[in-house]
Amino acid sequence: MKKILLACCIISSIISNAQKTTTRFERSGGTQTPTYFEAIDWWKKLDAISGKVKMLTKGMTDAGYPLHLVVVANNGDYNFDNIKKNNKRVILINNGIHPGEPDGIDASMLLVRDIVENRYRIPDNIVLAIIPVYNIGGCLNRSADYRVDQNGPEEFGFRGNGQNLDLNRDFIKCDSRNARAFAEIFHQTDPDVFVDNHVSNGADYQHIMTLLSTQHNKLGGAIGDYLDKEMEPAIYSLMKQKGYDLVPYVNVWGGKPDDGWQQFWDSPRYGSGYGALWNTFSFVPETHMLKAYELRVKATYALMQSFIEFTAKNANTIKTIRDRAKESVKKQTQFPISWDFDRSGYREFLYKGFESGMKASEVSGMPRLYYDRTKPYEKTVKLFDHYTPKEFIEKPEAYIIPHGWWPVIDLLKLNKVQMRALKADTTIEVEVYKIEDYKSSPRQYEMHHMNSDVKLSSKKEKILFHKGDWYVPMNQVANRFLIETLEPQAQDSYFSWNFFDAVLGQKEGYSAYAFEDIAADYLKKNPELKLKLEEHRAADSAFAKNGRAQLNFVFENSPWFEPAYLRYPVFRVTK
Repeated sequence: MKKILLACCIISSIISNAQKTTTRFERSGGTQTPTYFEAIDWWKKLDAISGKVKMLTKGMTDAGYPLHLVVVANNGDYNFDNIKKNNKRVILINNGIHPGEPDGIDASMLLVRDIVENRYRIPDNIVLAIIPVYNIGGCLNRSADYRVDQNGPEEFGFRGNGQNLDLNRDFIKCDSRNARAFAEIFHQTDPDVFVDNHVSNGADYQHIMTLLSTQHNKLGGAIGDYLDKEMEPAIYSLMKQKGYDLVPYVNVWGGKPDDGWQQFWDSPRYGSGYGALWNTFSFVPETHMLKAYELRVKATYALMQSFIEFTAKNANTIKTIRDRAKESVKKQTQFPISWDFDRSGYREFLYKGFESGMKASEVSGMPRLYYDRTKPYEKTVKLFDHYTPKEFIEKPEAYIIPHGWWPVIDLLKLNKVQMRALKADTTIEVEVYKIEDYKSSPRQYEMHHMNSDVKLSSKKEKILFHKGDWYVPMNQVANRFLIETLEPQAQDSYFSWNFFDAVLGQKEGYSAYAFEDIAADYLKKNPELKLKLEEHRAADSAFAKNGRAQLNFVFENSPWFEPAYLRYPVFRVTK
């Protein structure tokens, strides 16, 4: 009788746990994705059931709910100091950055549930760190109508977050609390591999899954070569073994992929570009949104398995390459700051598409692109995936940032940059940039009017810095991040994102009637400036006829003109 009762208890426990671990995706036959609260409750139950799973509460988000991090390891260790000491490889998986693309949310639930129930075993040298839902605000904003051309699920979240920001543009500027919480997670986990799950459609084709990888030239050195020649080909091969013809992200919008395409340029504003700054192998899986939701989730599941299997098999090599890259970046003296697309470099792959053409639109009567799914084809096409450095920056010994620019200082601290506050007022000779010209976008982009086409001049000056100003040495793993954010001409620098726009406006001026006499007296005492004024009048007839312009010329070349105007407030300590 006791044996029967024991057996009944065991069966009852198995049934109860099975009910707890069954997902909404499975119950719906692959047509639905969970709400935010359903997903979080499900992960909490899995944490309670299994010692392999630990759900941690991290930083706050714009939605008023904290970000969660699920750590999955065979030994149940979720302390990342221990994980690093024990030589484990960490794979960080981000889900729901665009909640209308929830494939990774469901695929991660299925994967970890299968690990817990021993249907799939992760190797002992692998630790998964999973953000179940990144864009919580967008996930709470749920509808069946947001993505009109996506084939399921039945309802899903919105692209914008609690501030209506696209979080996949926020990794550098960190306007959202989400991005700030993510930065803390990223630096705590220091992932060897970063996977940011997405859904996309730029063209119609047969492939279920495409893959956007960090641009290998930009990743650079041995780590870039390893990604290009070893890691990517192996991932493609593993997916082929699982029944998926993986292809690079089809970066074609409104055109035909038949002749190949240019690799997507993942600047640091994007997750994969941000990861590259920290020597992390970073990937953005993009399932094809016209495929059925069930197929997309299964493909995402298979791809995450492929990352696990490759990383486990090559764990020591990956560690060695990343360690060397981190040491190399400390000693590197020049950094590329801009790049040119190189069409001579490409690789070929088998592309499975549909024939396409043009026909009259039933809406406008104008020609429109269409794909004919009754006419599939296979063709070898080219991915143009090479970029060459266009301009280099010589690394300074250090940067100095006055402590008044605390929003930037806070972002450097968030990214674990090593720096120290000056203990006393100190005069230091530094290289000073002046913003000679720039363009500012007329329309906002993610809450900013971005600066671009920056033209600089520079000179050496002795400047009095104050106690509390920040000295940032350039002998650290963060060197590349610092170059990309602090050099104003970089594509995603803090200057580009308007953090220093206050220096672009003049604060002090003069009353013309009062300054006239002062300026006349100054010209008498400074004949060299008077000569420059005369030369300018002779060379520019419009200037010669503009009295206020001439008066302003004197003012701008006098000691009364404010030095902060157009002076970039990040100073370079050079030899």
